[in-house]
Amino acid sequence: MKVIPRVMRVASVLLAYRLDELVDDAHLFRPLKLVRPFVSRPKVDVSQLSRGARLRLALTELGPIFVKAGQVLSTRRDLVPADIADELALLQDQVPPFPGSEARAIVESQLKAPVATLFAGFDENALASASIAQVHAATLHDGREVVVKVLRPGIDKRIERDIKLLHSLGELANRWHPNADKIRPLDVVAEVEKMLENELDLQREGASASLLRRNFVSGVDLYVPEVHWDLTSERVLTLERVHGVSCDDIAAIDAAGVDRKALAVKGVRVFYEQVFRDNFFHADAHPGNIWVDVERASEPRFIALDFGIMGSLPEADQYWLAQNFIALFERDYARIAQLHIDAGWMPGTVRVDELEAAVRTVCEPYFTRPLSQISLAELVVKLFQTARKFELVLQPQLILLQKTLLNIEGVGRMLDPEIDIWAVAHPVLKRILRERYSPRRTLREVRKRLPEWFHAAPQFPELIRDALRQTARGEQRQLVDPQALVQRREESVRQQRTLIAGLLGATLIICAVLIATLAPMRSFWFPALATVAGVISFAVGWRRR
Repeated sequence: MKVIPRVMRVASVLLAYRLDELVDDAHLFRPLKLVRPFVSRPKVDVSQLSRGARLRLALTELGPIFVKAGQVLSTRRDLVPADIADELALLQDQVPPFPGSEARAIVESQLKAPVATLFAGFDENALASASIAQVHAATLHDGREVVVKVLRPGIDKRIERDIKLLHSLGELANRWHPNADKIRPLDVVAEVEKMLENELDLQREGASASLLRRNFVSGVDLYVPEVHWDLTSERVLTLERVHGVSCDDIAAIDAAGVDRKALAVKGVRVFYEQVFRDNFFHADAHPGNIWVDVERASEPRFIALDFGIMGSLPEADQYWLAQNFIALFERDYARIAQLHIDAGWMPGTVRVDELEAAVRTVCEPYFTRPLSQISLAELVVKLFQTARKFELVLQPQLILLQKTLLNIEGVGRMLDPEIDIWAVAHPVLKRILRERYSPRRTLREVRKRLPEWFHAAPQFPELIRDALRQTARGEQRQLVDPQALVQRREESVRQQRTLIAGLLGATLIICAVLIATLAPMRSFWFPALATVAGVISFAVGWRRR
């Protein structure tokens, strides 16, 4: 029953901002207009505001958790209209700070020592404050400056309560909203819940910062502050303090003499290196979290902050996505269509020629413009929207990547409005793929996995015998749906080819190792050729997955 007053509060705010009009097609909501004169009026005149602006202001008034929900919705451009997504992207997660004395008490409780023992100085005035945590400046005993991020007291219970409310609202929207099947409100709530769970563990954020710092250890293109692990726990995170200006502060960047064109190119390159070289990318790359080191005017670089939301892709998705980007750069629409099906992102029953025609319809209007005026991020969003008509279901990792691509391109064009994203991205991606899938790297991966394959190899004959027996006895369950039967048959053929290629590869490599071990001086060419053939066989099997 406690949730009812909060639901009423939410309903009154939505009515005050005339957001019932967003679902006016649902006849159930039309009587709500009769209630509108009795709810409190907003501080601004909403009659002159767009629907996106009204939704943004309403979410801000409802509080931090609803702001988080709006931020997640702003990333779902495959589901939310562009005008609403643009407004929601402006939501800022800023709330009044809690007392510094409470922050001090939390630090002492978590780190099991007085603040005076831990730090030479600790400023109780917060540097920044958000709904989940706030940041305080401090100084170590050796004189180094740090920042201490502290979770808000009682935030766990508040988030649990608000998530229950969001679930209730999501269920209502899922039942009554006319476009619930497209917006998928329960999926959005699940994304908010997962994001908040991750942000409540500051030790996890510290681990993300540490990995990103290791990936860019030179610090030439991107600098990541160092984590002080001895002063970090699940509710307290201590990082090296860094200094810079926000990447959207063009006046300060120009005043420092930084080459903005070189900086914009570097930003695009850093993004592709994070995604396709390291498979670990900063997924909240808005200007507040991406600074510019203005002290290095001759060698400009970015500074990354706030590592609560990071992304990575399954290895297969990473490969297929990279190939899609290459095909897009080269305007190979047939390959884009085939790659979507080969990746398993949509059913194998989709007609490739129809999908190719749909992709061409989206892309061709863009290529009539100069390349410097083409928005790669906008084109990718439209491609995903088109593919959804062919039953494409985007995974959360791809949605995060889509959001990050929008952010990075926005930063690049803000620094250099004439930047040719295509000319910068294409050679960088081709270089990364050339290095990532080179024969030397493949052999290194094979050598790393040899012990696993040797351990599993004796089980292969038994597994094959069991599978053949089940097939002969008719023990495998048959599907009634003819389309499902076709898909099952295709999948079975693909699995058989993969298994045969894997067995052949394992046999060749085992033979090569045995000959090289038992008679190392008598024959060199056969073990070498057998190893190469085994690697090729494994590669063929992997590509046919």
